[in-house]
Amino acid sequence: MPAPAVEVRDLVMQYGETTAVDHLDLTVETGSVTAILGPNGAGKTTTIETCEGFRAAQAGTVRVLGLDPRDASLRPRIGVMLQSGGAWSGSRAHEMLRHIAALHAHPLDVDAVIERLGLGSCGRTPFRRLSGGQQQRLSLAMAIIGRPELLFLDEPTAGLDPQARRATWELVTEMRDHGVTTVLTTHFMDEAEHLSDVVHIVDAGRVIASGSPADLTRESARNTIRFTATAGLDVVDLMQALPEGTKVEERGAGSYVVAGDVDPAMLATLTAWCAGRGILPESILVERQTLEDRFLDLTGRSLR
Repeated sequence: MPAPAVEVRDLVMQYGETTAVDHLDLTVETGSVTAILGPNGAGKTTTIETCEGFRAAQAGTVRVLGLDPRDASLRPRIGVMLQSGGAWSGSRAHEMLRHIAALHAHPLDVDAVIERLGLGSCGRTPFRRLSGGQQQRLSLAMAIIGRPELLFLDEPTAGLDPQARRATWELVTEMRDHGVTTVLTTHFMDEAEHLSDVVHIVDAGRVIASGSPADLTRESARNTIRFTATAGLDVVDLMQALPEGTKVEERGAGSYVVAGDVDPAMLATLTAWCAGRGILPESILVERQTLEDRFLDLTGRSLR
């Protein structure tokens, strides 16, 4: 097995009396897309900036591609997309991208990246005059232009329209297919669910849950089947036919909710029970908890 691309062990970061990162552990496997999620103030940005080499670990160890994050030999091997942009405010878009490309031995084709990310129309526009979406796309282009082994993306689709957002997703997936490791922070749960192989949820400076999006949502007890049929079905008899612990309720005439460990076998049992009694459901809907539901369960639903 290849060594992890990023390995954080027992990391502690403090600002005065505030502990931003509290003995945090996480691993990013080589070739994966790993999302680090958390509420504002959870410690994820401090953790990522430490991995990027912008901050020195106060306690614990951080290794990026096997090295200290501040090792200068890492610079050609990683790409960083900062949330604040990272370009000089007065630089023209294409000039900035060509400058970054010139710093690398084997950069991507600049013109191809410009076309891929829809930056052709803003080549002579200073960075500060670009729209928010254009600034985001230029920042992404600057992060990938050097063919990095490891890519850090901080809120990569914030402010993007749906077309640009989808194009960014496709680019991240394509880079993973070519072996690039990506560490992603985002507040869009559907983005993390769509792109990520592994999700780490951070709160109060610690990782409180880790796993694939499917693993994290599978832990929920709120998976349900909703179906409509004839009113007044024998829900007690149906519960006895379904796996132990399953609950069935009629919520309104002919509207039923089945809650439990929903899997293909349960769905087959439900339809067989209906068929055996000559009942044809008018609709059946399987509802599973989303990553956002799980995130809110773990971190709370109140504003901070």
